[in-house]
Amino acid sequence: MNTTNTLDEIRYSEAAKRVKKIKGFYTHLIVYIVINVMIVIVNIQNLKPGESYFKLENFYTAFFWGIGLMADSLSTFMPTIIFGKNWEEKKIKEMMEKDRNSKWE
Repeated sequence: MNTTNTLDEIRYSEAAKRVKKIKGFYTHLIVYIVINVMIVIVNIQNLKPGESYFKLENFYTAFFWGIGLMADSLSTFMPTIIFGKNWEEKKIKEMMEKDRNSKWE
């Protein structure tokens, strides 16, 4: 078994997972924008004459969903910011080496 091919397969698999997670985040963001724009339009159409749009209840969905979207963005983009580009790869190698050494003891 070729170690280079195995490492390339692992890297490819990790990159594919990462791309899928980023794509999921952008899908979530687009849905958030579309739905909240639709809610704003419906709320504006349902305003009574002289009534202000800027009431707290008109922003609940955007606010709480925005918290969820922010958590999604942090889980998608923060690991590379905090741990660096090669952190996962180094940690995997470290754990594999530790596992290999403990089997021979």
